[in-house]
Amino acid sequence: MTGYGKAETTLRGKKLVCEIRSLNSKSMDLSVRLAPIVRAHELDLRTIVTQRLERGKVDLLLMNDGMSETSSLNDVTPINWAAVHAYAAQYKEQFGEVPAEVMAAILRFPDVLKQQEDCSDLTEDEWKTVQALLNEAIDGFIAFRTQEGAALQAMFNEKLDGIADLLAQVEPFEKGRVAKIKERLEASLAQLSAETQAQIDRNRLEQEMIYYLEKLDITEEKVRLTNHIKYFREVMGEGLPVTGVGKKLGFIAQEMGREINTLGSKSNQSEMQILVVKMKDILEQIKEQVLNVL
Repeated sequence: MTGYGKAETTLRGKKLVCEIRSLNSKSMDLSVRLAPIVRAHELDLRTIVTQRLERGKVDLLLMNDGMSETSSLNDVTPINWAAVHAYAAQYKEQFGEVPAEVMAAILRFPDVLKQQEDCSDLTEDEWKTVQALLNEAIDGFIAFRTQEGAALQAMFNEKLDGIADLLAQVEPFEKGRVAKIKERLEASLAQLSAETQAQIDRNRLEQEMIYYLEKLDITEEKVRLTNHIKYFREVMGEGLPVTGVGKKLGFIAQEMGREINTLGSKSNQSEMQILVVKMKDILEQIKEQVLNVL
C-alpha cells in the first residue's frame, strides 16, 4: 500500500502543489497539510482521498510553493514595514539610536517577513481546479501502487514456485519412509526376549502398526498445500495489481502455514525436516509482503 503521487497547477497566479504519500496500514489514517486558500474544503478533500485510496497511512500535502509566477522576486515575501517601524521605535525609546545590526535582526522577525495569504473563498471554477489537481495526484498515486502490485505478483509467483518445488522434493523421501519405519519397528521387536515375543498378539501388532503408519502419512497435507498454492494464484489473478484481495491472500497464507507445520510434525527424517524449514522461510517472506496488498 505504499505509494506516491504528485501534481501541480496554477491558482491565483501561484503554483499549487499536491503530493500524496502512503505507508502500510490496516485502515485509512489520513493526515493533511493544506494551504489557507483550500482549508475551507478540507472535509471534501478528505472524502475524495478516502473513497479512492480505501486504506493506508496517507499524507496529503496541498500547498503553494511560495513563488508567484506573475510577481517579481521582491514581491515574494513582502516586508511588514509597520511592524519594522514599531520595533525600531520601541528600541529607540529604550536605548537611543538603532544600530544597523539591530535593524538587521528586526528585519528577520517572523511577523516582519510573514507573507499575507489569500484566504478568500474559492470560486466554483477554482474549486473544480483544485479537485482536478487532487484527482491527478491520486491517479499518479494509483499508478505507482499498480506498478508495485505487479512487482509483488511476480515475487509471489516466484515464492510459490519455490514452495511447490520443495514439496516435490519431499516425495522421494516419503516412498522409502514407510519401509524404514517398518524395519525399525521389526528390529526393536527382535531385540525382545523369546518369551515376550511369544506373548505378542501378531494381529493386534499389525493393526497398531498400520494405525501408526497412517498417522504419519502426509498425502492429505501435500494435496491441501498444493490446492492452497493454486488458490493463492487464482486470487492474485482476481485482484492484483489493483486492490481488494490482501486479506484473502493473508488467510490463504495462514492455511498454507498450517499444512506446512503438519508436514513438519509428521516428518521423522532430517532431510524432510530441512525441506519443511525451507518452506516455512519462504512462507514468512510471502506473509510479510501480503501486508503490502490492499
